[in-house]
Amino acid sequence: MGAILQSLQRTVIAGFVLLVVIFIAVGLIRGFPAFDHGWGTFVMRWLHVLSGIMWIGLLYYFNFVQIPNMPKIPDEQKPAISKVIAPAALFWFRWGAAATVLTGLLLAIMNGYFVNAITLGIVQSGVTGATVIGIGMWLGIIMAYNVWFVIWPNQRRALGMVEAAPDVKAKSARMAMLFSRTNTLLSIPMLYCMVAAQNGGFM
Repeated sequence: MGAILQSLQRTVIAGFVLLVVIFIAVGLIRGFPAFDHGWGTFVMRWLHVLSGIMWIGLLYYFNFVQIPNMPKIPDEQKPAISKVIAPAALFWFRWGAAATVLTGLLLAIMNGYFVNAITLGIVQSGVTGATVIGIGMWLGIIMAYNVWFVIWPNQRRALGMVEAAPDVKAKSARMAMLFSRTNTLLSIPMLYCMVAAQNGGFM
C-alpha cells in the first residue's frame, strides 16, 4: 500500500480501480445501470464535479492559504513557492477551469437545456431552473475567462516565467491577485446557482 501512496500517479490509478471494483460489486448486488443516455449524462456530471473540485479547490488554496501567507515566508524561502509550487498549481488550476467549463457545456447540451440556460430562460420564459443554472454557467464562463486571459498571463510575468521589468512584475502580481479574488467572490453565487438549480434553492 505504501508503494501506491508514495506515487501520485499510482494513487490516482488505484482510486479509479477502486471505483471500478465498487461499481461492479454494487452492480452485481443491485443491478447494473442501463448504460443509456441518462447514464451518459450522469458520467458527464461526475466529470464536471471532479473538474470543478480541482479548479475551485486550487482557487481557494491560492486565496485562503498561499496569498495570505506569502508575507510570512522569509525572502530566501519564497523561490520554493514562486518557482516550484505556484507554476504546478497554476497548471492544474487553468486546466481544471477549462475541463469544468467544457464538461458543463457538454452536460447542458446532453440534457437539452443549453439554449435556455445560456439565454437565462429568455427563449423559454418561466423556466426557473434554466435561469438559475444559466446564471451559474455565465459566472463560471467569466471565471474561466479570468483564469486563462487575465490571471495566467499576469502570473507568468509575476513569477518570472516570461521576461518582465520589476515594476511590470509587481503590477502583474497585483492584477493576478485582484482577479483571483474576483473569482473567489464570483464562486460563491456560482456554486449556489449550480446546486440550487436541481435542489430547490430557488422557489
